[in-house]
Amino acid sequence: MPDVSRIDARGPRFAASITAVLLLVATVLSLVGISTRATGGYIAYQPLSGQTFALSVWAVQQASLGARVADPGFLLLLVVALLFVWAVAAPRTAPWGVLYRRVVQPRLSPPTEFEDPRPPRFAQGVGLFVTAVGLLLHLAGVPWALPIAAAMAFVAAFLNAVFGLCLGCQLYLLLQRTGLVGRRGSAIA
Repeated sequence: MPDVSRIDARGPRFAASITAVLLLVATVLSLVGISTRATGGYIAYQPLSGQTFALSVWAVQQASLGARVADPGFLLLLVVALLFVWAVAAPRTAPWGVLYRRVVQPRLSPPTEFEDPRPPRFAQGVGLFVTAVGLLLHLAGVPWALPIAAAMAFVAAFLNAVFGLCLGCQLYLLLQRTGLVGRRGSAIA
């Protein structure tokens, strides 16, 4: 009988697969949305020499907050961020974990590899941090913030799904070795 404090190592990879697909779509949507579009307007600057320099103005900088929120890339990345929140706050009830345990795992052979659930949970927190920064910067009108954050999260999810390389888990283990996480009395639990 496996230790209940350990999880089937295939579960986080399954969740990363679905998350990677969502993040890829969010990246594409954010690349064609207002975050990367330059408008026809220009900011002119005339130094003493009489020359005029023109800088493009980004659509996201001129869009209203409502238009920034309504951007499809923003909305999908917001859904992914909320799924990260769910996975960090209540990992046993997170949708991809429940789907894996109820639908996928019964169709597979019994697990032979188990892992500590703390590194994958920490990795979900890292994904939440990356996507939240992109969402907040997009709302603040920073061009390219949304697609960059979505692409960074996609790369991490893709590496986990395809190669089993969990960057957030590796970060957790590094922080654990330095004594910052995973030990009693640590500053970050």
